[in-house]
Amino acid sequence: MGEGEAKAEHAAKAEHKNAPSASSTPESYSKEGGGGGGGALRAICGAIFTILVLLGIIALILWLVYRPHKPRLTVVGAAIYDLNFTAPPLISTSVQFSVLARNPNRRVSIRYDKLSMYVTYKDQIITPPLPLPPLRMGHKSTVVIAPVLGGAGIPVSPEVANGLKNDEAYGVVWMRVVILGRLRWKAGAIKTGRYGFYATCDVWLRFNRSSNGQVPLLAPSTCKVDV
Repeated sequence: MGEGEAKAEHAAKAEHKNAPSASSTPESYSKEGGGGGGGALRAICGAIFTILVLLGIIALILWLVYRPHKPRLTVVGAAIYDLNFTAPPLISTSVQFSVLARNPNRRVSIRYDKLSMYVTYKDQIITPPLPLPPLRMGHKSTVVIAPVLGGAGIPVSPEVANGLKNDEAYGVVWMRVVILGRLRWKAGAIKTGRYGFYATCDVWLRFNRSSNGQVPLLAPSTCKVDV
């Protein structure tokens, strides 16, 4: 082989070595394609975030406009028809408390279910819990709840029996009316979930042995309502 041919062959090998490989082109293309996919993902995430923010703002506005308030309950009347003791001690009761329930909301109605009502003295039940029918209260409406509560042969502690006898002799009796159940608020087509409802009303009564029927309330009795 001559010197010229050797030089030509050497130049060809050098040119082939410096040429870009076939595999480098797909790698470069793959990197560019990956950058485009990341941009689309960021755009989708940004759109989802924007939608969530808008939904949060709408929910906040609706809550501010339709913000529901708890119902307000007040005892406005009372009657005692029976309150007697027998051994060992047992108590027989027949009482009636008129509870005025008010919905203070202008745009929201209230619906109650699983309601029951009973009376306690010194934190002991003296009337069995009485189930009440479901109740619906429209905007700014009021309703009176006034069932007759009581039962015969209800076991109580000696403390309760002696306390009631002493209060009766003194002429003043303190009792607590309890109403519990579930409620939910409704504004147009929007309904909330059901919430536990628990109201306690402390009542001071003028009562003695000769009392039978309506008895006077000695102080206003606004109930404490927990939801």
